Amino acid sequence: MNKMIFSNLVHRPFRTLISVVAVAVEVTLILLIVGLSIGMLTDTKNRQVGIGADIMVQPPGSSLIMGVSGAPVSIKVADKLRKLEHVVAVAPVVTQLSTAGNLEVIDGIDLHTFEAMGGPFHYLSGGPFQDANDMLIDDYVASSKKLRVGDTIEFLNHPFRISGIVEHGKGARKFLPIATLQDIIGGQGKASIFYVKLDDPNNADAVVHEIKNIPGMEQYGVHSLKEYLSLMSSSSMPGLSTFINVVIGISMIIGFIVIFQAMYAAVMERTREIGILKSLGAGKFYIVNVILRETILISIGGIILGIIVSYTARAALHAKFQTLPILITPEWLIRAAIIAVIGSMLGAAYPAMKAAQKDPIDALAYE
Repeated sequence: MNKMIFSNLVHRPFRTLISVVAVAVEVTLILLIVGLSIGMLTDTKNRQVGIGADIMVQPPGSSLIMGVSGAPVSIKVADKLRKLEHVVAVAPVVTQLSTAGNLEVIDGIDLHTFEAMGGPFHYLSGGPFQDANDMLIDDYVASSKKLRVGDTIEFLNHPFRISGIVEHGKGARKFLPIATLQDIIGGQGKASIFYVKLDDPNNADAVVHEIKNIPGMEQYGVHSLKEYLSLMSSSSMPGLSTFINVVIGISMIIGFIVIFQAMYAAVMERTREIGILKSLGAGKFYIVNVILRETILISIGGIILGIIVSYTARAALHAKFQTLPILITPEWLIRAAIIAVIGSMLGAAYPAMKAAQKDPIDALAYE
């Protein structure tokens, strides 16, 4: 049977190739799009953790995704937080989302308080802000855009000189003095988020409870680092799970339609062959088994090709856009393979049943 199945696939190489490519497209869509979504989420989470804070305090209604809230509250909130027991340092930060060219978040920081969270920046070249029109960028931005210390870049129609290039992993990829960003967005004396450093991370839950009991701060978003990490998942992000399910659904439909057409045409072309097999004693299960085994071989070929294309595309995208994280995990490799097999088997189910139900006499008379 295996020899016959292999011969059938080789006998129609173009159709087999099209089917394999369709399954590969299905796998590639899942791995790249889902990998990009999860990669961006994981990258955001890791860069927030890299700041070194133990608690994050956000205004009411703010999103967990940093950079979308502007600067809606007074920076004097930091003074209230500094008075709490176990609080070592508080860093107010202004976050601003920029859509000019690339979608990116710029942080306005007070260098002294920000570095009190997790230690000073690691400067790969240059140094701290020298004046209000200086900017820090991380090594990924510098490498992807071929920027060096002393170069000028524009943000919100304002030119800034790059004073230093820092190692990536601490909040945003670009930093401005907090007063400068406040002036640009018209948020003087305001902040988007407050990072809080404690004497002991084990005191985080107690301090979170204490912050929520401060008059006027009952509705603020206060999260310990542990809670933040648990919330930053695809199931917790609004719309992300739906988006992933839509991608999976579209991918399955692609695989289903192509496999259905390929196997249905194959069954029609092999009517006499099926009649001969049934006249020799082959039962319905045998015929169905032949069709489904062919489909499984096509699926395996498509899965392997899809994984190769996905890793190749990820490497190419990373070389071109170093700040674009695409995370292909073993879990999603397995999921993509299972989804591809299920879609292919569903597509082959009807042609297989139709082949099994053919009357051997009619099949042998078929021209």
